[in-house]
Amino acid sequence: MMNRGRRFLSASKPLKKNTVAVRFVVRAAAVGGLLGIFAVGEWAQGSSLPQSEMSTVEGTVRSTAGDFLAGASVRLEEKERSNSLETKTKADGSFVFSGVRPGVYTVRAEKAGWREGASNPLVLNAGDKKRVDLVLESLAADRTGAAGASTSSGSAAGAMEFDDKPIFTVAGVTDWNNTGMHGSDVRVQTSQALAKETLALKNGGTGEDSVLGTKAAATSLNSGESETRLRAAREQARKMLANADTADGHRLLGELNERLGDPLEAVREYERAARMEPSEQNYFEWGTELLLHRADEPAVEVFTRGARAHPDSARMLAGLGAALYAAGNTEEAARRLCEAADLKPTDTTAYVFLGKMEKSATALLPCGEEKLARFAQEQPGNAWANYYYGLTLWKRGRGSKNSAGLQLAESYFGKAVTIDPKFGEAYLQLGILHSERGGFEQAIRDYKKAIEGSPQIGEAHYRLGLAYRRIGEDAKAEQEFQMYDQAEKAETATMERQRRELRQFMIILKDQPAASSPR
Repeated sequence: MMNRGRRFLSASKPLKKNTVAVRFVVRAAAVGGLLGIFAVGEWAQGSSLPQSEMSTVEGTVRSTAGDFLAGASVRLEEKERSNSLETKTKADGSFVFSGVRPGVYTVRAEKAGWREGASNPLVLNAGDKKRVDLVLESLAADRTGAAGASTSSGSAAGAMEFDDKPIFTVAGVTDWNNTGMHGSDVRVQTSQALAKETLALKNGGTGEDSVLGTKAAATSLNSGESETRLRAAREQARKMLANADTADGHRLLGELNERLGDPLEAVREYERAARMEPSEQNYFEWGTELLLHRADEPAVEVFTRGARAHPDSARMLAGLGAALYAAGNTEEAARRLCEAADLKPTDTTAYVFLGKMEKSATALLPCGEEKLARFAQEQPGNAWANYYYGLTLWKRGRGSKNSAGLQLAESYFGKAVTIDPKFGEAYLQLGILHSERGGFEQAIRDYKKAIEGSPQIGEAHYRLGLAYRRIGEDAKAEQEFQMYDQAEKAETATMERQRRELRQFMIILKDQPAASSPR
């Protein structure tokens, strides 16, 4: 490493849950049927085999930018013997090994100026025809011109533009308690919510799905899923990778490792998938895994590269916004979310992310009011659209004592509760607005409806207590303050329990000053 400094970071996020493992069991079974039995035949060395029982291994060697590498040396090494075959890639980067006996092999490729690449163990049964595609990383200091790499976003699903040596390493895992952050911190809570909603995007959900709590479709376990089934699926995935080393296989193995409580192996599999095939999906899943386990700065880096390689991906920008916010760069996070909203104006995701950030921010976010206004105008029947735009109007009107702006904010909050009579947060905001005007009786009615619609909102009890105190109902006020304390303790205990249930990544950032302890 020479004299390059390192900084150790640690991170954590809520436990990642989704149904991909169940999909994988079905998919693995189907693929397993095509691959056949995984057992390796026992053959005497030097025995003569019929042509029908000989196997073939073919594939390509590419750069991380997707360009085929001609003249690369490719070796097929047998695991149990010292035998190996060697060939060179053609102009199109292809290679073929024919007449290969059954056994367990590794495919290696090397070329001057490029880092050696190797496959996972490859199981060959009699008559198999396997494909292995290897990706080599340039050793040159300036990678942008290596092998004539294209800068087009369409080249091989985008170039993985990381330096020769990774800019960060996931060194291990540790407990949430080592982060020095408290569960009641507003930024931490918002970051956690955004990470959950980013996870929902992996399987085609939207940020609104997570906010509305629609059965947490993208983050909950299937009721029939068990640890036994997950372990069986993981074993099947490993066998599949031994037969065919693919990015898809690494990504699915990453999912299973995460589900089985091994996020360290999971993130490594996601990274392997992204480096083998820098697709939009692989970038996104790698970045999401880092974000979930509070590796904020590495998540920013991965989502940034993914957004450059796939400029038409709105969810990549949404993930980048969530990561930037978690890393403390709120204004830049808002700008990326505004770009995502412009890419897909009818999708609720970027607007919901912006709204959550707007709610926790003390000042108006850059471009947030404009985008949330469009959200409310284009989706007038969406309760959250009206609520979030109302928040921006309330902030602006409150800061300037603009009564017209406050009245308009009230109208949007009113639309939100008309659309959804159980919208506790909107009733809470109405109560705050009425209380600021001195309408304590109306505020009390609003706070009660907020509690009725969303009993978990502790702030409604606190503000109801303040309103009771202002009208001289001290006994009722004290009761509400006690309920507020209970709600806050319950919420904090729940969040701390969730964080204890996961592991957070310890990160080594290169070219940074060393630190004595995790962040």
